[in-house]
Amino acid sequence: MDRRRRHASLHQRLWHSWRVQRLVGLLVAVVLPAGFQWGWGVWQQATSAQWVALGGAIAACLVAIMAVQHLSQLPGTRAYRLVIPALSVCYGVLWGGLELLGVAHEGSHLLLSYATGAIVFSAAYLFTEPHRRLHFAVVPHGRAGELSRHTTAEWHVLESPSLEGLHVDGVVADLRCGLSEPWQRFLSDCTLHRIPVYHASSTLETLTGRVSLQDNRMGNLQPDEGYEILKRFLDVVGVLLLLPLLLPIMAVTAVAIRLETPGPVFFTQPRMGLHFRPFTVFKFRSMYIDRQGNGFTQDGHDPRITRVGRVIRKYRIDELPQVFNVLKGDMSLIGPRPESLDLSTWYRDDVPFFHYRHVVRPGISGWAQVEQGYAAEVDGMNRKLEYDFYYIKHFSFWLDVLIVIRTLRTIFTGFGSR
Repeated sequence: MDRRRRHASLHQRLWHSWRVQRLVGLLVAVVLPAGFQWGWGVWQQATSAQWVALGGAIAACLVAIMAVQHLSQLPGTRAYRLVIPALSVCYGVLWGGLELLGVAHEGSHLLLSYATGAIVFSAAYLFTEPHRRLHFAVVPHGRAGELSRHTTAEWHVLESPSLEGLHVDGVVADLRCGLSEPWQRFLSDCTLHRIPVYHASSTLETLTGRVSLQDNRMGNLQPDEGYEILKRFLDVVGVLLLLPLLLPIMAVTAVAIRLETPGPVFFTQPRMGLHFRPFTVFKFRSMYIDRQGNGFTQDGHDPRITRVGRVIRKYRIDELPQVFNVLKGDMSLIGPRPESLDLSTWYRDDVPFFHYRHVVRPGISGWAQVEQGYAAEVDGMNRKLEYDFYYIKHFSFWLDVLIVIRTLRTIFTGFGSR
């Protein structure tokens, strides 16, 4: 088989290297701004405040690059879109920490370093993205044919068991569809020549961010117990840090609800939680108290929702009281959304494996919520469950970070509200 240039060219591989990205990041975002701002002799006569700024900028830049590298491997992500959020968080935490501790530093250098890094890295990832697209050969049997609908890679559907004239990063095949002997021999040859062979189901899972219910194996959907402990700690710390910001917003919301319509400020409802344990969820009331519904929000215009309710539901403000559910341990900041007991009973009979989503704590926001939005009908819940299963299977810190980023997008755009 022709193995020439199966992967990207040398300069593209260098750009993809973590070490090269870190080196270039430090040079462009830290060293060059320092030289232009303070002069190139600063390294011999830097003040303590300048050294603090330099050291802090190096740490913030390295962590941001690492975050972009990890997050860009998750479904539906683009590296250039992650640069500014990653740098903003890292430099923001750095600046806030230095201010809180009263450490003298050169704030102007941090600002210049942040701006330079944001511009240069966003542009670099944007312009190199077309050259980083992977090329795969596809064995045209079974579910592998579905891959051609996804534009995140270049797909070359094979007409015969040969890679003649093709330079690919791997071969994708449905290994469960009973391939003929020539195709099996072809895949064996690919493996012998160090050409990666990927299963179609796992490839589709990576591209779509969903785990197919048809291919589901419960033994593969076990959340990381170590991260569960860390996640609980992060939940509590996160809520305590957010409360000073959230409490004023919650106070204004409570006043607006009371002024518009009579009735309680908060709405409570039993929901299904971790290990099938019911709990009471707290939300801001967004509906009139004298109008009955079906136990879930209706599609389209729902006359039960108040004017204030439409606003707080669109931007997820009605969910804010659930931070107290997080402190109680009923919920997490990130996880599958908890369903009402009525819907849980309905889905249990019509949606396969529905109860398995309760193997982790439900969350205020989740992977299905930011990817799909609201779903109440059975077909929509099947798709939502595939997202939930992906979250459980890939339960990790970086996936939670990506969900936080997309949740912020949801808050500002209102995507998926009802």
